[in-house]
Amino acid sequence: MAVTATTPATRPAAAPSTSGAAAVTAALVLLAAALAAVDITQGTAAVGAPEVWKALTGGADPSDASVVIASRLPRVAAGLLIGALLGVAGTALQAVSRNILASPDTLAVNAGSYFALGLVAATGLSLPLLASSGVAFAGGLAAAAVVLGLSGLGTGTVRLVLAGSALTLGLTAVTEGLFLLIPQATEGIYEWNQGSIAQNGFDGVLQMAPVGLAGLAGLLLLARRIDALALGDDAARGLGVPVRATRVTAVVLAALLSTAAVTLAGPVGFVGLCAPAVLRFLARRFRAFNRTRLGLPVAGLIGVILVLGSDVLLRILVPADVAVAVPTGVVTSLVGAVFLIVLATRTKDTAGADPADRLRIRGRAAFLATTGVLVAALVGVTIAAVLLGDTKLLLGDVANWAQGRAGRTTTFVLDTRVPRVLAALLAGAALGLAGTLVQAVTRNPLAEPAVLGVSHGAALGAVLLVTTVPAAGSWGVAGAAFAGAGVSSLVVFGLAARGGFQQNRLVLVGFGVAMGSAALISLLIILTDPFNATKALTWLSGSTYGRTLPDVAPLAAVFTAGAVWAFVRRTELDLVSLDEDTPRLLGINLGRGRLGFLALSVTLSGTAVAAAGTIGFVGLVAPHAARALVGRQHARVVPVAVLVGAVLVCTADLVGRTVIAPAQLGAGLMTAVIGTPYFLYLLVRTRRS
Repeated sequence: MAVTATTPATRPAAAPSTSGAAAVTAALVLLAAALAAVDITQGTAAVGAPEVWKALTGGADPSDASVVIASRLPRVAAGLLIGALLGVAGTALQAVSRNILASPDTLAVNAGSYFALGLVAATGLSLPLLASSGVAFAGGLAAAAVVLGLSGLGTGTVRLVLAGSALTLGLTAVTEGLFLLIPQATEGIYEWNQGSIAQNGFDGVLQMAPVGLAGLAGLLLLARRIDALALGDDAARGLGVPVRATRVTAVVLAALLSTAAVTLAGPVGFVGLCAPAVLRFLARRFRAFNRTRLGLPVAGLIGVILVLGSDVLLRILVPADVAVAVPTGVVTSLVGAVFLIVLATRTKDTAGADPADRLRIRGRAAFLATTGVLVAALVGVTIAAVLLGDTKLLLGDVANWAQGRAGRTTTFVLDTRVPRVLAALLAGAALGLAGTLVQAVTRNPLAEPAVLGVSHGAALGAVLLVTTVPAAGSWGVAGAAFAGAGVSSLVVFGLAARGGFQQNRLVLVGFGVAMGSAALISLLIILTDPFNATKALTWLSGSTYGRTLPDVAPLAAVFTAGAVWAFVRRTELDLVSLDEDTPRLLGINLGRGRLGFLALSVTLSGTAVAAAGTIGFVGLVAPHAARALVGRQHARVVPVAVLVGAVLVCTADLVGRTVIAPAQLGAGLMTAVIGTPYFLYLLVRTRRS
């Protein structure tokens, strides 16, 4: 009787789930079909629904039929394929890593593919589409392996985002450095990197479709093993599932899917992150979607809706002649950035500062010795930066120039070189100080202006002014950069403060703001005049090229005032960096003190970006190096971090303009090359601790 009574009660609970899942799937199919139908009718040509119908039935004007068959249908087909590939890839990556932020974007798969294809383009080789897909696959898979290896598997969302964003910054910096060095060979790759589903015929879709189908089939064959992984590694092994082999195979197949999409249309951002999130929402209501065999196709459908919906929305909101130049990936990246910020506000904190770093103490002798060595290094690198370049000078030339007795050539060289050296020194010092303040206030050893989106916000403000008002002066650019940094910092620190500056929330919100700002910067560069675009790209690489003394003046003023204020408030900075309770017990207004230090950090970052462009990782490396050398007392950390930052950026600027002279690389590219390995090393060290 008990069995008889229980069975009817159990079956109705499962039946609505199954029937409801079928109804939801059908609704998703209809929505995808409706978006595809609308997308076919959109474009620059006056070809609406009636003309499309005639073209499909064979009764249209030849010119209308050509537009529909050669352009719009391939665009819709590409949107269908790309959305499905990215949705499935993101879902598979999240399932095998058990990490809700795993996706082709956060695992640096897109950046790895971008880097590999950029290398090939720089060599001048012209590869067929399938060969390009192989190159992209190798680059994307290698990047994903590095990120997963550093972040580990499980629920370490922050570590994965930090590893992925750091590797993305480094690879993107190197790739865009190639673009600046070899603009003819790499022409068009930057626009491709923004992700556009526009196609010229069906050739690309037909070549990539079998690759995508093979990857999907492979994942469906692994479906039962992937479901077993959700139970935990030990439980999966108990069921006879080879855990490591299953994960490796699934990651390879997911990388194959995402690189097929990248090869066809470039990186269409955040689809692989948002589609699994929507699927999880549905799975909480319809349990059938929890099974991988059904969940993967449904995630593909959701990805299709995201891609086609973004394309349709873009063409509704923006005039057709402008929309045709805006890549779909820019829209999906903006949507994904907002999604990530919302997700961050609901993420619980799981990490804190490195205990070893909090307790490290050094003696006065170590501080004096370190300071002496750094001052000597600063003097040496400054002299080298002034003397070396396209034209090599002697100290006597500099002395004559300072006294106004130098020749015309020497005067011209030093008039252009000295402001560059000053810009590099001051930008490095300002970023070192800004990073020290941010890490102290947030008590987060991995925080820094670039990772937290403040530098990207400043870059957005400056690029907006550069691309719309090319004649803007240095103070105008500084003001725009400061405004951008201020807005981004209000979002990042405002949302993070609600949870007491938890590491998870701070990093995830910062990453979302950085990605959203990067998407808007890409949009501005694509839509602007080519001359302004080159100017903006050069500036974004962290270049000091063309800087004058008036350009450096705002940064000099802000840094001087900020350094004095930070030194005067050094004791308060020590207390704020300890915990929440100690400053309050000693009568310090923690909220006001925190706000003041953050405001100073934002001001320093914004003016540094205005003077020298986007320079990443200095705000991370300088404070870490300072604490490792002299302990954690800010009376010692602040001057050492300032010196380390100045030496690092000045050295990067010197190397960038001398190693491959007369060609030049921006200081930001060089610091990214140096900073990325160091950042990844810190992740490994904190993981071990």
